[in-house]
Amino acid sequence: MRWLLWTILLVTVAWCAWWAIFGFGMKTALDTWFGDRRLDGWQADYASLDLRGFPGRVDADMTDIVLADTDGGVVINLPALQIGAPTYWPGNLTLVLPSDPISFVTTEGSSTLEFAQGAADLKLHPGAALELEQIATLTGPWSLNINQQTVLGADNLSLTMDQNQTTPARYKIDAEATNLRPGDAPRAALRLPDDWPLNFDSFTIDADIIFDKPWNISAVEAARPQPRQIKLKLAEAVWADLRLFFAADLEVDATGTPTGTLNIQAENWQGMLELAERSGALSSSLRQQAESGLSTLARFSGDPNALDIQLNLRGGMILIGFIPIGPAPKIVLR
Repeated sequence: MRWLLWTILLVTVAWCAWWAIFGFGMKTALDTWFGDRRLDGWQADYASLDLRGFPGRVDADMTDIVLADTDGGVVINLPALQIGAPTYWPGNLTLVLPSDPISFVTTEGSSTLEFAQGAADLKLHPGAALELEQIATLTGPWSLNINQQTVLGADNLSLTMDQNQTTPARYKIDAEATNLRPGDAPRAALRLPDDWPLNFDSFTIDADIIFDKPWNISAVEAARPQPRQIKLKLAEAVWADLRLFFAADLEVDATGTPTGTLNIQAENWQGMLELAERSGALSSSLRQQAESGLSTLARFSGDPNALDIQLNLRGGMILIGFIPIGPAPKIVLR
């Protein structure tokens, strides 16, 4: 019996020592990271850092975090952030976002992002690089506000990003937002009728992206990984009578210029043109020209109320067949 008591005592002491070492290591790592950002010319501060979670977890509760990239003109304020991991494996991180608004200030204005029950689970490979193996984010209701006006919101957001085991720079990305709804500002800009539904019926994304390097700690400390191959299996947005479906197969060069194909299916496309004209994005004359051209394309697809178009991207331009219709957008993660 005595040996059992001694064994329990030794295990308890060893576990307490391990928890203390783990907690001290987490606090030291966070302090070092913030210190390194200050050496890079950032403002990087927090008001407090408290450890809790004994015995099964080590959770660091941080408050009043300020990160400011003076060169890039970006300032982020987080009222609080919880970073934690199970004691048995520090590579399974959990981030819990604050319920108070997270504010962003850039050269283009200010914005806030507000979550209810926002959390992300990260699985990291062992090693100093902290290479991302998987991230799964799930939130409750959220909203994005720009210059004090609500731009977008939803009842929840589900986002997963899974690393390919044989190609570490390749990630499968799935996203879904339930009851996605534009705010008053975009609704007013589109001049939507009062009886237009508030929420999207569906909004989902399913894609495979190969980056120029795997996602790891350098994405925050230095440069973001940049997309080099994008296979968009399906992006779907359904809002009232408007239904949009996208698929793409793109190669992206070092300048961010895409080459490949983008397939668009649109149901009730005439309603989309009407919205564009009503919002001022299209003049009446341009709307007539666009409607004439799209009507011809719709007849080729077999349904006058539906479009099935393949856009070709090459040489920095977007083309329908061999006809250029405009410059291709750069795909660059800042």
